[in-house]
Amino acid sequence: MDIETIGIAVSLAFLCFILAWLTVRGLLHAVQGRSRHQLMFGLGLACATGAMVIEFAAYLGYVTVALLQAYVFLTAAIVGVLSLGSAKSFRPGRFEPAYAAYTVGIGAVIAWFSFTTPLSVGMVQNGIVVGNPPLLLIVLSSLMTVPATVVLLTAAVVHLRRAFRPKGLLMITGACVLGAGGAFYIAAFPVVLYYAEFVGIIMLFLGLTDLSKLALSRPSAAPADRPSA
Repeated sequence: MDIETIGIAVSLAFLCFILAWLTVRGLLHAVQGRSRHQLMFGLGLACATGAMVIEFAAYLGYVTVALLQAYVFLTAAIVGVLSLGSAKSFRPGRFEPAYAAYTVGIGAVIAWFSFTTPLSVGMVQNGIVVGNPPLLLIVLSSLMTVPATVVLLTAAVVHLRRAFRPKGLLMITGACVLGAGGAFYIAAFPVVLYYAEFVGIIMLFLGLTDLSKLALSRPSAAPADRPSA
């Protein structure tokens, strides 16, 4: 392996580690705060971590049909799961439960066809996923990614209208980067997709999460007994 190959492998491994760390912290924060929308963000990061691990394995030369099937599903599920965490930004009503039902339903359909549709290991060339999945999977994935991107962008606009904050700008930028990720993949720019996924998710995570609350709470030490007079 030459220096360039080693450098790319180390970079992918580092991205996997960072995403895994953010996933664990996000899920722990969701459990501690019993927050359903934070749980969705954590699960979205988990999907991104899984996709990144598969990309790393493919780069090292370990490619199977099952891994490619999982990759197709995870790349579609990332934005969909993250958008479930943003649906709470809308006014209370029927939208959130209806959208959640739609996302879970279409996600189940995508999962079924992703793991039952034969894929060719030829999708991976020189360690990079450059081939597109069958048209059916692309169409089904768009049924999740397009509405999810709209929800993420709308949620970002809602936050900006309530109060203009840098976090809102991070949300908008992250949603745009994630939404463009699929376009990069279809346009056969897989390397850009790899980093678009990572950058977009990190921006959304920073924009939608209060990092000051990510520190795990520790029980305070009991005060020492004062000596009696």
